[in-house]
Amino acid sequence: MQTGLKVLLVEDQHDIAANIWDYLERRGYTLDHAADGESGLSRALKGDLDVIVLDLGLPRLDGLELCRTLREAGHGVPVLMLTARDTLDDKLRGFAEGADDYMVKPFSMRELEARIRAVHRRSRPAGDAQLRVGELSYNPSSMLATRAGQTRALTRVQGVLLATLMRDAPNVIPHRKLIEAVWGDEGGDSAALHTHLYELRLLLDRPFAHAMIQSVRGLGYRMVPPP
Repeated sequence: MQTGLKVLLVEDQHDIAANIWDYLERRGYTLDHAADGESGLSRALKGDLDVIVLDLGLPRLDGLELCRTLREAGHGVPVLMLTARDTLDDKLRGFAEGADDYMVKPFSMRELEARIRAVHRRSRPAGDAQLRVGELSYNPSSMLATRAGQTRALTRVQGVLLATLMRDAPNVIPHRKLIEAVWGDEGGDSAALHTHLYELRLLLDRPFAHAMIQSVRGLGYRMVPPP
């Protein structure tokens, strides 16, 4: 089997890293490995990766800081976080720092591969056409959003949510439809959705008097252009 996917594994526990490496390599993946956060960040910043599998509890630089730095540098490569932390707050923090998906140890290798394929599949833009609603435009290929002359780089999840809202504006998009647009059937929940939309609204609405991304209590969200 040849998947053609290049995966960076950032994991400091040798036995876990070896098991993941052996399993994915047998399945046709090309792998690179870093055993600490600083080495992982250095490799990730070079690009040319399809997916990053990232442990949170790393020496030298933890996984959350690595992910945040990567996103701030404008890298949109999908990140699948691995962690022994299973509280809701931990998951929300991971999503807030730019993770695309989140798996709690222990996990099965089959599920890990399914999640890797899912985040990679969802990372590909649905289309290249630029979207526009009022003073806001978004280019899915570059993942750059511009409102009233101010340009912001988005994460992949933020881009998917924004494109979904813009394509159906000003209709209300139900929570479930937004969750499916980002995670399909493999993950995501309402808390994660609200976290990502909170971060998106900070980028696109906070500097302006009119909030274009509006929450409709109990139903979902909608995109409304300024009057």
